[in-house]
Amino acid sequence: MSEELLVRHCSPTLAGMKTANMFVSSFTGEAEMRETLRRFNTKLGKKGLRLLPLRFQDNKALIYVYRPAQLSRDLQHRTACRILRERGYGMETPSRCIFELMQRLGTGEEFPHEIGLFLGYPPEDVCGFIENRACCKCVGTWKVYGDAESAKKTFAKYKKCTAVYSAQYAKGQSIERLTVFG
Repeated sequence: MSEELLVRHCSPTLAGMKTANMFVSSFTGEAEMRETLRRFNTKLGKKGLRLLPLRFQDNKALIYVYRPAQLSRDLQHRTACRILRERGYGMETPSRCIFELMQRLGTGEEFPHEIGLFLGYPPEDVCGFIENRACCKCVGTWKVYGDAESAKKTFAKYKKCTAVYSAQYAKGQSIERLTVFG
């Protein structure tokens, strides 16, 4: 997994604008994946970031890059708590919720649409998607069922952030320098 891949898929999270991102990366095996994530966690952990494999199958991992402090705040939202409790999540800690999400992703059964809560999507939009997938107001990083104008502004910020970070990385800026403490 390259730093460039991390910048391309996770710039808003690196910048502290977003709780989390996820992407798929190929590895030669589980040992390489674990060593790569250990190195990134050593580099970026002091900036408040954590990388986890949510699922590993056929030498591909679904990598979750997140800010634990932001995730903790996000999961305390009343609507987020309700959605997760209705789906049987124990709400003891954010880490426990992530573990339960990992289990759900690993079963291959119904996709856990509550995953949007773990990515910092507005709870009202996650709820809207779960309850009525067909009638959203707009689509960007996620499907919007609530405040479309605010979401469009957020989508534009994420797009600009990714462009700026990609350009800075291409000019030689290190991933550590691009990652905001938070």
